[in-house]
Amino acid sequence: MNLRLTWVQPEDLVGHELRQAAEDGRDAHALAARWAAASGPPAPETAGASVTPRPDLRPLADSLLAALSALPTPLSAQEPTALAAIQASTPPHPAPPPTPPGVGGGAGEGAGESDPLRDRLHAAWLGRAAGCLLGKPVEKLELHAIRALARATGDWPLSTWFTARGVPPELLAAHPWNRRSAPTSLAENIDGMPEDDDLNYPLLNLLLLQRHGRGFTTADVARLWLDELPAGRTFTAERVAYRNLLDGIEPPLTAVHRNPFREWIGAQIRADVHGWTHPGDPVAAAEQAYRDATLTHTANGVYGAMFVAATLATAASGTADVHRSLAEGLAVIPPRSRLAQAVRRGIGLARDTPDFDTVADRLHTELSGYHWVHAVPNAALLAAALTHADGDFTRSICAAVSGGWDTDSNGATAGSVAGLLTGHPDRLPEHWTSPLKNRLATSVPSFDGIGFDTLAELTHLEAVRP
Repeated sequence: MNLRLTWVQPEDLVGHELRQAAEDGRDAHALAARWAAASGPPAPETAGASVTPRPDLRPLADSLLAALSALPTPLSAQEPTALAAIQASTPPHPAPPPTPPGVGGGAGEGAGESDPLRDRLHAAWLGRAAGCLLGKPVEKLELHAIRALARATGDWPLSTWFTARGVPPELLAAHPWNRRSAPTSLAENIDGMPEDDDLNYPLLNLLLLQRHGRGFTTADVARLWLDELPAGRTFTAERVAYRNLLDGIEPPLTAVHRNPFREWIGAQIRADVHGWTHPGDPVAAAEQAYRDATLTHTANGVYGAMFVAATLATAASGTADVHRSLAEGLAVIPPRSRLAQAVRRGIGLARDTPDFDTVADRLHTELSGYHWVHAVPNAALLAAALTHADGDFTRSICAAVSGGWDTDSNGATAGSVAGLLTGHPDRLPEHWTSPLKNRLATSVPSFDGIGFDTLAELTHLEAVRP
């Protein structure tokens, strides 16, 4: 039996690192020429390994990866990773109110009535799950394929779960569903929320806060992963950082050592709990997300996490709409960074363009140079979807998924934001929440089969903990 490890083999990393060098301004032309002369493969388009194994290239790959890491990065001044430099580049924020509105103490609490923040958190957990599940079957598919599959069943603009019922066999053959997700994420087979890394990481961060509180360190995140996260459930930057930990490399070097995925979306999908537990305090939420993100990411990869955490913290206050929430998210990241520029572009297009398909097409054209899992295009699409939907839950998750790229991750984050904004789980459309059956599958210990109501209770405890 031949076992290939994905996302970590040096000969598979060189193409991705060359692509990263082109994005962050390093002059890698001579190194790229050496790789091409040896018939080195380009970066795999979707998978974690190239089509044909090339272990003969490993010595050269090792040499080139070391040389690439030594090249100066011209964009580092406008895209810093150090927290102090990030904060210095952003406008000063007013101090948050001592007790953010809606935290604890609902009017009838103690008399059987619900707490407003707990209700918002319940809706956010459900929204994250529903958005993720909607995007799962079409993950990795190109934009035209997503549209074709939905149109074949009369569901475009997208408004409900994907289904294989009524789709012509030749269309299914041309654009197959995501192989791992199709058995559990189509309308005809959904039975509770199946496992997904977009839900595993919020569970892990809930554990993180339970064990270490808000003062956790990046090293605490690393120890938690080694204790509770199966290595096979990690991908891209997270898998590289996990490997680095096992090799004795400590944070923050875990994020940069042979890690060409350090600006991808992984840290962004881990940010929800940091935002949920800081209602009304986007700066604190972003700083907490930073300590998590820097285990695995740098620069734009970190900004994606900070942007989402601050957006969610603002939405969790119960006093902001989606547009103010996004503005607060933008305010905590370097304004000259590529991610901030892309988010502003997504918001601007969504405000000026009535048809969301046109918005998605423009973003795909303008940001086509990035990998489909990179933080920059996905943050732009997320912001565009939320802006265009103007707080409507169904439109938020459907726009995020219908725009392609990392469909389950964008759907999840859009659902989290839009769920908070609804304010209560009962205000989410039943056709999104009923199939979840208040049950989440996961390989994170002690959480398998847990209900979203219970998760809301546990998250609320961390949000109001002194």
